[in-house]
Amino acid sequence: MEDRKSKYLILVGDGMADEAQKVLDGKTPLEEAQTPHMDRIASEGILGLTETIAPHQEPGSDVANMAILGYDPDLFHTGRAPLEAASMGVQLLPGEVAFRCNLVSVEINPDGELVLADYSAGHISSEHGRVLIAALQKSLGNEWFQFYPGVSYRHLLVWRKGRSDLSITPPHDVTGQPVAEYWQAYNEVPNLRSLMESAREVLGQQDLNRKLVAEGKRAANAIWLWGQGIAPVMPSLTELFGIRGVVISAVDLLKGLGICSGLEAVSVPGATGYLDTNYKGKVEAALDALEDKDFVYLHVEAPDEASHEGDLRLKIEAIEAFDANVVGPILEACIHLANTRVMVITDHLTPIRTRTHAKGLVPFAVCDSFAGRVKNQRGFSEVSAAESGLVIKPGHMLMDRFIKGDFAHTA
Repeated sequence: MEDRKSKYLILVGDGMADEAQKVLDGKTPLEEAQTPHMDRIASEGILGLTETIAPHQEPGSDVANMAILGYDPDLFHTGRAPLEAASMGVQLLPGEVAFRCNLVSVEINPDGELVLADYSAGHISSEHGRVLIAALQKSLGNEWFQFYPGVSYRHLLVWRKGRSDLSITPPHDVTGQPVAEYWQAYNEVPNLRSLMESAREVLGQQDLNRKLVAEGKRAANAIWLWGQGIAPVMPSLTELFGIRGVVISAVDLLKGLGICSGLEAVSVPGATGYLDTNYKGKVEAALDALEDKDFVYLHVEAPDEASHEGDLRLKIEAIEAFDANVVGPILEACIHLANTRVMVITDHLTPIRTRTHAKGLVPFAVCDSFAGRVKNQRGFSEVSAAESGLVIKPGHMLMDRFIKGDFAHTA
């Protein structure tokens, strides 16, 4: 690939990478899924592995996507929630700490223990989530604590003069387990633990939760605070790479990361962060942005959500939907667009076995010519990427290679 001014698209299938599955005869979900469009990029372009999360870093989408965008998380990462705050238009002042505030479902098990039944409160709708967060703000908001509504189960708490040094396990790592051990972290700050207990009382009194239960759905009857941090300070992608662009995602984390890097966050109606998301709307927004922008970062959450649920078949379905409804239409359009370079990548592993994010090398593929290129007999998967022999680490170096088209190994 030659160094030239171009249009750039990065298509991220969140959490697609996984482990070999015995029930799939040793194949990973990516190998099992029918993904002709990602396979095309892999066969006609550059295929390799990259390390988006270093061994000493916490595995998460915040760290991984920051690295994909070209930022060293060791220098710029201050927490997950501050990025979500940026997406919501919540400006963190000095001394303010943002927490991700999940609406979750808890239940009492036969042993009398409080158990996390669902980290997403049944993937509660954004409409219902806003109602419950408004109730929490009305009852518990004060000069120290402020609640802000987000998307689905993902919301925000800002703590004035708060602490960002707490070690809190994300709720998606605790599904089905008693919460007592994990909630001990809040005991270091009595008013924070008291806030969570008060939130359970407020949520338990909401007519909406009673209605959800009557309909056979999960009640959002507790909050889980995590991912805390202060506002980050980051140079823009224009300063780093001379590009202007947009981020397209259903989740505030990715939108906020884009905003902090100088991208415009595009809101797509019907984008949900799940398999029912508006794929067509995301693709149309991406192609519209290329009319006057250089760069598009398009993120799809669904494969990661299926992994957190431990549903192998749903994960395969989510991967195939990403390929058919996002990668395919983007490639079809790029055939007719000059000087366009596309990368498909997964940000991190989310193994079905563990239902949580994991460190490890993940596959990426890059192509900027979709006609006349000699094809290799390989698909887009962890195994094929490993066989290519190309490994880029640390992961934040990949963005520079992508923009310049400078790959030392061209298997």
